[in-house]
Amino acid sequence: MGDFLRKRFEKFTAANEVRSRGIYPFFRTFESEQSTVVTVQGQKLLMFGSNSYLGLTTHPKVKEASAAALKKYGTSFSGSRFLNGTSDLHIELEDRLAKFLKKEAVIVYSTGFQVNLGVIPSITTKNDVILIDRLNHASIIEGARLSDAKTVVFRHNDMESLEGKLKKLGDAEMRFIIVDGVFSMEGNIANVPEIVKLADKYNAVVMTDCAHAVGVLGDHGRGTPSHFDLDDEVDLIGGTFSKSFASLGGFIGGNKETIDYMRHHSRSLIFSASMTPASTAATMAALNIMETDDSHRLRLWENTNHALGRFKDLGFDTGNSETPIIPIYVRDNEKTYAYTMRLMQEGVFVNPVVAPAVSPQDSLIRFSLMATHTIDQVDIAIDKMVSVAKELDIVFEPTTV
Repeated sequence: MGDFLRKRFEKFTAANEVRSRGIYPFFRTFESEQSTVVTVQGQKLLMFGSNSYLGLTTHPKVKEASAAALKKYGTSFSGSRFLNGTSDLHIELEDRLAKFLKKEAVIVYSTGFQVNLGVIPSITTKNDVILIDRLNHASIIEGARLSDAKTVVFRHNDMESLEGKLKKLGDAEMRFIIVDGVFSMEGNIANVPEIVKLADKYNAVVMTDCAHAVGVLGDHGRGTPSHFDLDDEVDLIGGTFSKSFASLGGFIGGNKETIDYMRHHSRSLIFSASMTPASTAATMAALNIMETDDSHRLRLWENTNHALGRFKDLGFDTGNSETPIIPIYVRDNEKTYAYTMRLMQEGVFVNPVVAPAVSPQDSLIRFSLMATHTIDQVDIAIDKMVSVAKELDIVFEPTTV
């Protein structure tokens, strides 16, 4: 019996093939906090692979709040929200988030991935149709797979494609449009204004997963709906606490009736342990900072505009990025692996995105910024990226004046 699994998976050789060439870039081990400089396998690196957009993972107030909750509540609430895992911390966070996101109610989950696994199948039926952008996050795709509803995919941020799909759904009881607020690899923003117009035209429901948008876009970082002044027009807003909130967990906000239904039907909520005390308190402390001090977000955008400007002047292919997520398209899996590891040797940490996560011709380096980066750190990293790109014969075409 023990050999069955070995035989089934012994044909999986892709990882070992990359390891044998010395360019395996995954599961690199950190030995420090995730700040602008990190220690990985004993080496100091400039960190340009983090999702801590506001740089709050090391903020004293966030760390103090987490430590205080640990001291008061212990390490875990040891149960699901449905039974013995709800605390006054969870309730306070949900009430605060509802006001922040301008929604009637919010419920928090143990992770952002669990939000989409729990929300999408719990509120859809076999009579509904889910419409998702082709480049939506994997958690949305998995949530849709768990639903009894039919799933229809439209071309990335293509409103003609979305409308063409909506036109064919005359018999659907609910048309449920779900998009990333900011697309996690491409770094561009969902066309929420046009999506809302189509939703009104075809009587559809709209959800934005603002995992990479909250803290970054909108009034004090309220997300993509706020960025377009459409808070009231987007039915559901979801996201994670593992990025700008510098913690772990997730949330969904909407009207009171829908959120209460999810409390009693969302399986990833009911059958998972609740957010830990330390994570919940850290999230709340980060929220305090977002609400009262917008300087972190503004510095993030200074860094973003500087980096995007330099990359474009140097001729790097950054696609349609317009946020702190900047893809550097290499369009070759092997070179993407090599580029990542050579940059690490040069003291720069970035993340590779290769097939099958994207098509081979769309392989890229994901360069992401934090508010706590200095302009000097950004420039050092970009200069290293230029020199290594030339070494590996990765073609770019500098802008000429």
